[in-house]
Amino acid sequence: MTAHTHAPDLEGTAQGTATPPAGFALTRHLARVTETVGGIALALDVLVVFVSVICRYALHAPLDWAEEVAQALMITLVFSGAATAMARGRHMGVEMFQAALPAPLRPWLQQISRWILFGVSLGLLWATAGLLKESFSQTTPTGLPQAMIVAPVLFGVVVMTVAALEQALAGPRAVMIASGAMVGLVAAAAVLLPGLAPDALPSAPAAVGFCLVFGLVAGVPIAFTLGLGAFVYFLLDPSLPLPIFAQQVTAGVDQFVLLAIPFFLLAGGAMEINGMSARLVELIVRGMGRMRGGLNLTIVTAVAFFSGVSGSKLADVAAVGGVLMPAIRRTRQSPGDAAGLLAASAVMAETIPPCVNMIIMGFVANLSIGGLFLAGLVPAALLAIALCVIGVIAGKRIDVAEAYPDRTPLRALLAGGAVGLVMVLMIGKGVVSGIATSTEVSAFAVVYALVVGGLAFRELTLRKVVRLFADTSTLAGSLLFIIATATSLSYTLTMEMIPQNMAAALVAFVADEGPWLFILLSIVLMAVFGAVLEGAPALIIFGPILVPIAQQLGLAPLHYATVLIIAMGIGLFSPPIGLGLCTTCVICGVPMSQVVRPMMKYLAVLVVALVLIAMVPALTLWLPRSAGY
Repeated sequence: MTAHTHAPDLEGTAQGTATPPAGFALTRHLARVTETVGGIALALDVLVVFVSVICRYALHAPLDWAEEVAQALMITLVFSGAATAMARGRHMGVEMFQAALPAPLRPWLQQISRWILFGVSLGLLWATAGLLKESFSQTTPTGLPQAMIVAPVLFGVVVMTVAALEQALAGPRAVMIASGAMVGLVAAAAVLLPGLAPDALPSAPAAVGFCLVFGLVAGVPIAFTLGLGAFVYFLLDPSLPLPIFAQQVTAGVDQFVLLAIPFFLLAGGAMEINGMSARLVELIVRGMGRMRGGLNLTIVTAVAFFSGVSGSKLADVAAVGGVLMPAIRRTRQSPGDAAGLLAASAVMAETIPPCVNMIIMGFVANLSIGGLFLAGLVPAALLAIALCVIGVIAGKRIDVAEAYPDRTPLRALLAGGAVGLVMVLMIGKGVVSGIATSTEVSAFAVVYALVVGGLAFRELTLRKVVRLFADTSTLAGSLLFIIATATSLSYTLTMEMIPQNMAAALVAFVADEGPWLFILLSIVLMAVFGAVLEGAPALIIFGPILVPIAQQLGLAPLHYATVLIIAMGIGLFSPPIGLGLCTTCVICGVPMSQVVRPMMKYLAVLVVALVLIAMVPALTLWLPRSAGY
């Protein structure tokens, strides 16, 4: 079981409002096209960045056009992947609120959600068409046509719109027509009233807030909930040209540094499909299994190790949970307890390089990514030790032969661990030392995983590699599309001066109490929104607001950002609505009702450790200051 085989499917189970019926021939064909385009774009992107690094550092002949071409390919990857995720119902959303409603209301809410998906996609299509028209007369800084950036956006959005419409038309006929009429009337009012009766309109912030709350409650995928809020804002303010909406969505992912996200996902996936994950987990079990709590120690250790490769916590959970849960059941251990510890270990791994959320935080808050990577190591170690202690106390000894009745030769297990360890060290050394950027290091990690891993284990086939690139493009596209729409929403908040007003209010509120009240409030805020919004949007929206306030109050930015990331992770993997925990339960095949109670002890330890980390800045600042950050 690989993260890149399962993670996209799990995203589909997390929301369920857009899952297309099996008979959608057009949607299936479109998904194959976008999946192919996304996989090719990802492969070309790796090649461009890898060759660029060789030319720059080895041949001292940098390619001036490489970064812009890489960004254009990345935008192709993002919107093709997002379109594939739409066609296959794999965008993440919160279903808990919808599930709590009376049964007769659920089909209506589900159908309204599908119409909202279509409406947001159509609005983005409308805006992107206008942006593309403007781009024909523009060029990039190196003289390349600006249209090469916008055209892939239009391609992906067209597919999203067609897939969303096909899904919306598939509902029960009466519900489909009535709900479509309701959504259409509201949309018509949003379009026409600003010109006909501006005094009858609600305030833009109130309308945006309502859209966000309704979208979350209705189970609309998070990316489209954020996009809905931003789109409504642009509709209610005629002074803002609609193409700016598409421009902001595109700008959210038109950043070279964000290429590290799909590259690290790809590197982690490559190490899994060549058999390293299974070998490593078996090696740890055979080494620690006879100890008290050996399987618990294996969970924490394995998650920490894989976090040093993939960057995605859901990919780490899929890699470890998929391989280890059968052994847990064979040894008659509690699956609920194991799933709870697996989710808690994912929180611990949020600050282990090259975590995606650390890259995002560094990008949105203008912090050194290398510095953040170093700042997260000691807190991650502290959280890991705390989880291991509780895991040993609560765990039991197992019979290793029962866990693995068919054993892999020890030489193969050691080889898997050695190849993976070299990769972790290469990533860490490359980024932290400043020898290369995180994107450049991640491109080398992909090549290493494919070439060295393929030669070492000889399990890679062309078919597996093609599938890996296609699956990774879909997963990365769905993740980065959240960043894109969150950026557009952040733009609307800035237009309304909400960050500035919020900053002033917070500074005034904590003026008499000092920075520690602020940091505790920040922990609560990020835990709540980490659960509701998923990690990336919470960081994109609140990171640029809160980090400058922390600096005003005298808090070190690297320390404060690390605390925010851990708090966000606790929310993401906490019951009852944390999307990370929902995904973990699906991976492990355990109902959440069996996970919540045994997980409480692990969550309690994480919260206590986080408070300690927040109150003792030296824990996060020692390593980065020693390295000159």
